[in-house]
Amino acid sequence: MIERKYSDEETWNRIRRAVEKVKDRMRRVSQALNVADIPYAIIGGNAVQYWVAQVDESVVRSTRDVDIIINRSDLESVTRVLAESGFIYRHAKGITMFLDGPDAKARDAVHVLFAGEHVRPDSLAPVPQIQPFESMETGVRTLPLEQLVTMKLTSYRLKDRVHLLDMISIGLIDETWPPRFSAGLRDRLQQLIDDPDG
Repeated sequence: MIERKYSDEETWNRIRRAVEKVKDRMRRVSQALNVADIPYAIIGGNAVQYWVAQVDESVVRSTRDVDIIINRSDLESVTRVLAESGFIYRHAKGITMFLDGPDAKARDAVHVLFAGEHVRPDSLAPVPQIQPFESMETGVRTLPLEQLVTMKLTSYRLKDRVHLLDMISIGLIDETWPPRFSAGLRDRLQQLIDDPDG
């Protein structure tokens, strides 16, 4: 049996702080890049939250980190700008990230993908370009929904499939969507639509 370390009130306070830390990290990164006029797009769970909330806020899930697309040609500038906001550049095991301070863990980092590049050699599609972008909230940029779905279908990890199923469950994605994608991505999406409990 798991020992309870915290009171009920403190447990809920910890949950709220965890959610707000991610949002604060996302806003600080966005603000720094906006001020420097460096193009980017917030992706991953934060972007999924934004699109899902347009339809049904009860389906919104928490996310533990910040994922972002930049142009590889901007990496040096991004590193300099984010360092001024306390973020520390790291590249480990093929992953580019910015740690939120010297004591931060990799799971708390800002994880970087590069526009137009394949994340893995066998990826079915490259990372989308940053333009055009959507405004998630004041000063925070994300991808249009179709490009975000492309990324989720390309990665297709468990959490990506869960995000896609959430979007399907609220009608954000429906049976008209598969023809928008190339064969491999189309087949993945069709399978989720046909068998969501798979």
